[in-house]
Amino acid sequence: MTADLKPVLDGLKPLSRLDSPREMIRQFTPNWFAATMGTGILALALPQVPGVGASLHPVGEALWYFNIALFTLFAGLYTARWTMFGHEARRIFGHNTVSMFIGTIPMGLATIINGFLAFGLPRFGAGVIPIAETLWWIDVAMSLACGVAIPYLMFTRHEHSLDGMTAVWLLPVVAAEVAGASGGLLAPHLADAHHQFVVLATSYVLWAYSVPVAFGILAILILRMALHKLPHESMAASSWLALGPIGTGALGMLVLGSNAPAILAANGLGQIGAVAQGIGTIAGLLLWGFGLWWLALATLITIRYWRAGIPFNLGWWGYTFPLGVSTVATFKLGTTLQLGFFGIVGTVLTVALAAMWLLVGAKTVAGGWRGNLFVSPCIAQAN
Repeated sequence: MTADLKPVLDGLKPLSRLDSPREMIRQFTPNWFAATMGTGILALALPQVPGVGASLHPVGEALWYFNIALFTLFAGLYTARWTMFGHEARRIFGHNTVSMFIGTIPMGLATIINGFLAFGLPRFGAGVIPIAETLWWIDVAMSLACGVAIPYLMFTRHEHSLDGMTAVWLLPVVAAEVAGASGGLLAPHLADAHHQFVVLATSYVLWAYSVPVAFGILAILILRMALHKLPHESMAASSWLALGPIGTGALGMLVLGSNAPAILAANGLGQIGAVAQGIGTIAGLLLWGFGLWWLALATLITIRYWRAGIPFNLGWWGYTFPLGVSTVATFKLGTTLQLGFFGIVGTVLTVALAAMWLLVGAKTVAGGWRGNLFVSPCIAQAN
């Protein structure tokens, strides 16, 4: 009887699957920052639901505060790992998969920066804008670095094959376009017209730094799935990651295009403002259509995986941010084109996003409490 109850009792003890609490730090990986991405995008989507956005605003604001706490906790744990177990932490750069998740750090930070605009500005006033701008430039630096450093490691140190490829290849690349969309939101709030222009121009560069590379990876990914079928069940959620660059690309074009006319006019370039706005609207609509195709495909793939039964891992957070950024892009299209259809679709997607966040969040809390989610493949690979 005691032996039968032991697994249950162990599950009630914090970190019972780890040899010691220090092991949590030793095994901590950037994968956890995907939780801040999913939480942050849900916080930003809730206030945009037509008709009920005002009532959901406090919920989104509470999630934003929670997300700041999460990001701070994860940053502390990861810093502690580098401080206490630096020789093992460095192994991430040689791991084919875990190294890709470095891109989740700047993307998680971007949702917090956007929250300063959506929640911090009305709550605390214009004093939060310098904070948001400083964090944004930090985010830009991290995004630029991981967007080229990780592919360089892929070309020089990693061992990859076409049949082993998954959509996680996108993670380090997409960070730059997420920063670009964030910059498009930030630029109009800056007091100086020249600073607005610098942030706007930088954001366009970030979009171009990321989206073409991401679409090249998507083309290879389609070929890989046609030739080698679906990836292993442990990577089931990766099929949704492709929505990330598509949805963020659409959102970036829409946000940058809508703010370009006023910013460019204030800097003596008013003649190209309308062009930028038109390109942004058309590009956003076209990318949204491509995202619709991938959303349908990812849904079918997920149904197939879930029917077979798949074990939970931190990769399940891959269901949230891509769906969330597609949702926010849908709402932006609705306000840009003044079409209620997009508001309805965005509402449905928000409900799906909230349900998935609750499911994945509950499983993460349970797995984190037991300690079985603190596993560093880099250490296991070395052993």
